[in-house]
Amino acid sequence: MELIAESFLNDPRLKQSRSLVQQAVAEHSSRLTGAKPPDPQRQAQYKELIEQFTRLRGGALYFPFLGSGMGNGSLVELADGSVKYDFISGIGVHYLGHCHPLLVDAAMTAAFGDTIMQGNLQQNVQAVQLVQTMVDMAKTGGAPLEHCFVSTSGAMANENALKLMFHKKRGTTRVLAFEHCFCGRTMVLSQITDKPQYRVGLPKVLEVDYVPFFDHTRPAESIDRAVETLRAHLASHPGQHAGMCLELILGEGGYWVGSRDFFLALIAVLRQHQLPVWIDEIQTFGRTLRPFAFSHFGLDDLVDIVTIGKLTQLCATIFRPEFKPEPGLLSQTFIASTAAITTAQVILDRMNQGDLFGPAGRINRLHHSIVARLEAIARRHPGWISGPFGLGAMIAFTPFDGREAVVKDLLRRLFDNGVIAFYAGSDPARVRFLMPVAAVTEEDIQKVCMILEETMEQMQKEKSAAGAI
Repeated sequence: MELIAESFLNDPRLKQSRSLVQQAVAEHSSRLTGAKPPDPQRQAQYKELIEQFTRLRGGALYFPFLGSGMGNGSLVELADGSVKYDFISGIGVHYLGHCHPLLVDAAMTAAFGDTIMQGNLQQNVQAVQLVQTMVDMAKTGGAPLEHCFVSTSGAMANENALKLMFHKKRGTTRVLAFEHCFCGRTMVLSQITDKPQYRVGLPKVLEVDYVPFFDHTRPAESIDRAVETLRAHLASHPGQHAGMCLELILGEGGYWVGSRDFFLALIAVLRQHQLPVWIDEIQTFGRTLRPFAFSHFGLDDLVDIVTIGKLTQLCATIFRPEFKPEPGLLSQTFIASTAAITTAQVILDRMNQGDLFGPAGRINRLHHSIVARLEAIARRHPGWISGPFGLGAMIAFTPFDGREAVVKDLLRRLFDNGVIAFYAGSDPARVRFLMPVAAVTEEDIQKVCMILEETMEQMQKEKSAAGAI
């Protein structure tokens, strides 16, 4: 017998409404064709809104960004009437860009459901399919991962990973992580994130020992140094480490890319001490030449716990059977909204269509396209760009001398000129791009790089006129 919900979703009126909404969205979003300055008649009101929001939230926005709710692929419209190329995509969240038909349809499916937020006590059937998809994708290369716990944020996914490690290694008090890593901003995760300004005034609640990351300019030396440091930490605190968090590409740290040999050397030491391997893929998931970066580096059989998020709209902790917790350790009132669950499913389905990954995949083609254009700018203007750095759909470069003030000035100017990017790393700082992988076009990349070159040229002209940047 057909469920009432099934009958409702098959109602011809719903099908017609879906079609009409998709037509309307496509018609209006297609009017966004490129970067556009603000509407002068809206600027005063927009400024007031930004100031009001700043007061209410107790701090300024990094960019004066308040979206209108409309976009088209890589383009997004702001409430001041301006249009920007979104090349940071919410720090990696908008994988399919803005107003993608799959996202519009998923949002409508969620709106037709009976609940807004799903939680630990009550979840709809879509949650089962989503978790199964995540586990299946994680196991594609042979990783022995069987369980998946969904959460609302990357920080909660990482908190749950920490819980699983400490639960497994009871009585331990310390964790290991890479220098310059970013793990999150909760009370505990801010202790792991290697950025002291993110824990100013906070009490110390966790001991963290840092290992230097891979240096591609001195690979053998950096592997020896990291292994030596890891062994020293383990010797200084015998039996006190719950495991190690590994970012395979340092995201906030500057888009430094590790190597398989580097990770294998470290994991061999961890295995000798029976320490769990937790791989943080909140930013790397879906952006290398394999869906998971641990598969890209051939570490499938070595991962114990992996965390994913950002592009999935919700986040998750995926883990081996031997890390299955006792009842009550992992539980949340909210796992995610129904919209996030339905949207996550269509995004994962899009990832699994087969054209994004591999040497000939879309991600690699986009990587080579933007890298070639950045390198061309560097050749035309020596000293303007160092790099590029990164892998796949994670691209960064150091502008000029890499001073933080210079990078932030460039980012503000790019924003004003129609491109949204962000920074990463320090000493030197870098500009980073996280393109909307399934929406960005070659034309978008060309126009963004043109705006970048023009913006840097203007900075150089001002430098010449003033004597220094």
